[in-house]
Amino acid sequence: MTWNRISSRPAAVRFAALQWHPMPPRLRPCVPTDVPALFRIDQACFARGIAYSRSVLRWFLSLPRAVCLVAEVDEAVAGFILASSEADKAHLITLDVLAPYRRQGLGTLLLDAVETALAARGVRAVELETATNNQAAIAFWQKHGYRTLGVLPRYYLGRIDAYSMRKPLSAPRET
Repeated sequence: MTWNRISSRPAAVRFAALQWHPMPPRLRPCVPTDVPALFRIDQACFARGIAYSRSVLRWFLSLPRAVCLVAEVDEAVAGFILASSEADKAHLITLDVLAPYRRQGLGTLLLDAVETALAARGVRAVELETATNNQAAIAFWQKHGYRTLGVLPRYYLGRIDAYSMRKPLSAPRET
């Protein structure tokens, strides 16, 4: 069970208290048989041209330092997070949560888990991009400690600007 840094309760318990599903979400590493579900979820979460193609998604998943975690709710994939690291920096490639599971803590659960995994690898900063017109995403990232570094003009579809954002990570605590 993953512990939430803000609360003394495990994140899965916090999630279970906020939603109606009979079982709390289960996080696990992505396996090759997940790729079709991840592709469908990415297509549902992002506009055409922004969502990744199958081949690009597979390429990201094949990166030597890729980390992909899947969230299952009621034994179905409800979301996933994908990041890649190099030395002490990581890039958060995508965080996708199907619409029925949003605003229930699942994105936070996935983000906390991937940040913990990255910190354990020696990563000390995570960077990402998000569209400047996506207020919900901007608020989510800011709530989780990401700060804007600058604007990337016409980053999405050659016409939508993006914020470049970054969060420092602490070294994992000794247990």
